[in-house]
Parts: sequence; structure tokens; C-alpha cells
Amino acid sequence: MMETTLVILKPSSIQRALAGKILSRFEQKGLRIAGLKMMMLDENLLREHYAHLVDRPFFPSLILSMTATPVIVAAISGVEAVQTVRQMTGATNSRKALPGTIRGDFSMSGQENVIHASDSPENAAIELARFFCPEELYDYSLISTPSLYAPDELTR
Repeated sequence: MMETTLVILKPSSIQRALAGKILSRFEQKGLRIAGLKMMMLDENLLREHYAHLVDRPFFPSLILSMTATPVIVAAISGVEAVQTVRQMTGATNSRKALPGTIRGDFSMSGQENVIHASDSPENAAIELARFFCPEELYDYSLISTPSLYAPDELTR
């Protein structure tokens, strides 16, 4: 099933000039960029986005980390995009992320782990609405689509 998921290239990826390398991995996989922008995050937005972490002792350092530079937010689309992007991203603690994953190849930290990816289709919808207006998301076909998917994979 076609899905769209949210990816945030965190300040640790911006500081290390990894944005192009990370985005190209999604494109090379056959996923489509449906929306893309750079923005500064503020504490209110981060409190909403990371509501499940607000009471954790590391939350103040998370705020400092996520506001250090602008981030790049991307809407990434494809068949089963949420699961595919999560697998490509790797374990949250980058030291435990497998080689070949984004975190496994580009980071060493649990917090400075270069990327956020939605963890479910339901959360992807909520997170996409948090970071993108409907007119900032685009639905288009890649010329390579017939080479990426069997016809029945696009209609499930």
C-alpha cells in the first residue's frame, strides 16, 4: 500500500553535511520525495512532537540538540514507506544500529542520531500534519515506478 511518512534530518546531520547523502538513500531505494523543507524548530513544537519524552530527564538536552540548527523535514512516499524508512533508519541508539542503516553508517549516539522517522502509519499522518500544510505535499508519479513495483503492489 502506498504510504507517506515523515523524516526529520536532525541538526546532527545538518552540522555534518549529511543531508544529501541521507536523502539520496531514500531516492536510490525507490522512494519518492513528496515534500521537503528546511525549518527551525521551537520548544513548543518539540514538546508536541516529543510529548512522550517531555518528563524524561534528557528532555532539556533534546531541546538544545534539536534547536541547534535548522532541520530538514521530508515527506517520503512509497509502498509500505513507513516500515521501509524505519528499516533503513536503524536502531535509535546508533551504536546498536546495523551497518548499512543510516544511523549505523553515520552516527554513534542515542540522541545525536541524525534522523527521525515516523514509527507507524497513524503517527506518520499526525506528524506530517504537524510539519506540512496540505499544499506542501505533492502526489506525482516517478517515471521509474514500473521498474520499482509489480502492478499488483500499487493497487493493494
